[in-house]
Amino acid sequence: MSLLNALMGNASAVDLVELDTELRPILADSETIALAYKMVRDLFIFTNKRLILIDKQGVTGKKVSYQSIPYKSITFFEVETAGRFDLDSELKLWISGQKEPLIKELKRGTDVVEIQRTIANFVL
Repeated sequence: MSLLNALMGNASAVDLVELDTELRPILADSETIALAYKMVRDLFIFTNKRLILIDKQGVTGKKVSYQSIPYKSITFFEVETAGRFDLDSELKLWISGQKEPLIKELKRGTDVVEIQRTIANFVL
């Protein structure tokens, strides 16, 4: 079923130990991964210090964009759940110094409540 979810773009939980080993070179010394979701090739990683958005680009996925958002920079956030006709949820983050929010689409099946709770725990 996880292959079907990946093909449809649904987020799936990630093995945090394996991910920590892979990302250790870019994590701060005292930084730990609290929660992570994978959507096809992209990752949403919530650490105890920041939100890391990883966007693998191109056919091979060798080109990778790492977007790091310290929680102290998030001034406002919104999680919109999926509806009956709109199957996708959205995460909107307002970051200090930016006029427009950062918007990430979350496919049906993503635990938006857990994402909202995680952001709230680190931001508030």
